[in-house]
Amino acid sequence: MIARIALPVKPLASRRTAPSARGRIADWRGTMRKAMRSGGEIRALSIQERKTRWPNLVALCDISGSMSAYSRAVLHFLHAASNAKGAGWAQVHSFTFGTRLTNITRHLKQRDVDAALASAGAEAQDWEGGTRIGECLHAFNRDWSRRVLGQGAVVLLITDGLDRDDPDRLAAEMQRLQLSARKVIWLNPLLRWDGFAPKARGIREILPRVDSFRAGHNIASLEALADALARPDDAGEKARLMAMMGVE
Repeated sequence: MIARIALPVKPLASRRTAPSARGRIADWRGTMRKAMRSGGEIRALSIQERKTRWPNLVALCDISGSMSAYSRAVLHFLHAASNAKGAGWAQVHSFTFGTRLTNITRHLKQRDVDAALASAGAEAQDWEGGTRIGECLHAFNRDWSRRVLGQGAVVLLITDGLDRDDPDRLAAEMQRLQLSARKVIWLNPLLRWDGFAPKARGIREILPRVDSFRAGHNIASLEALADALARPDDAGEKARLMAMMGVE
């Protein structure tokens, strides 16, 4: 069921243009080049349109002890996204974090999901340990942000937000991440509880710095990601939680 989940994405308009008979942008340079071939007489107006490009999908998955019940299913989902045909993403980059950041992108490219997860597990040495979200985001922003967040990338932050790190550092790194990406979607398995409230300091620092806030505890919540990618913001739920925090 996880392997069948699709994350379709719409192409983005590029600044670059290309000749097109149905375009709406006048190509004055092309028009003048054609006119030079006929003694300077303009016989037809050249038209162009903007090219399209596909964004990257970047996933940051928490594999600490508090996320142990969900991390394998989420990585299975990321494996399916990495190997999906015709999904539209330019590239899918996957990272795990607990006490350190690990790039598992190449491991999830393996076709067999069990082999891929075993290989990723051997690479990441901090499974079911502590959580230092701020430190790991700092490592991502410093070492990987410029490489993978170009082309209007969408970031999936998959964590419960229960952090042992400095909350001020977490806030600063989340701010930098949000400014670098086109959209940051936070999947939090704790959101499944009706009485969920952002009481932990880490959650309070992350929430104002994401564009969409979703549950991530079962297959149905992962399927709902397609809707999150299509919408500009998860305004209702996020506004309610921020009001509980006393944040404008």
